[in-house]
Amino acid sequence: MAFSEIDRNILERCLQKQPRAWEDFVDRFIGLVYHVIRHTSVSRNIHLSPEDHDELVNEAFAAILADNFTILRRFRGNSSLATYLTVVVRRIVVRIILQKRLHIQTESQADYFVTENVGEMEKRIEDKEEIEYLLAGLPANEAKIVRAYHLEGKSYAQIAQETGVPENTIGPTLSRARAKMRKSAEEH
Repeated sequence: MAFSEIDRNILERCLQKQPRAWEDFVDRFIGLVYHVIRHTSVSRNIHLSPEDHDELVNEAFAAILADNFTILRRFRGNSSLATYLTVVVRRIVVRIILQKRLHIQTESQADYFVTENVGEMEKRIEDKEEIEYLLAGLPANEAKIVRAYHLEGKSYAQIAQETGVPENTIGPTLSRARAKMRKSAEEH
């Protein structure tokens, strides 16, 4: 979808700090922000209370507003504004969930709270969509390791146990697979 004239107008008005521009921006995109937060939490089996959900909406908009609209100023118009905001809001939400460790409970681990390195977990979640797309171009054994690490959140030890591959080769296998996926993405 292309960058629409309506969105271009709202964006320009916000960046110029015109009257009612921010209110119009929020009115236009609040549904999208709610949807992204709901989809992000559901797709990752994260249960948010209504209060947590509202807090994430507020923090997402605060991040967009912060530093004189820095996030909006970075938008280059190579996609629709909605697409850009979807990616941005998803990253903001993931970062906040991991930093605050909101009551994250998976269906299979009701009392388990995430203790993994926040940066590592955030990187895994952000890469999920791209990885799914690029996995098809990998050999089956590499795809299985990439899927287990990035999509299922398994440790090197767990992957080694499941695949029979030595644990010390998981990292290099992931590096090779990432290089192949990068090359494939560049060619595509």
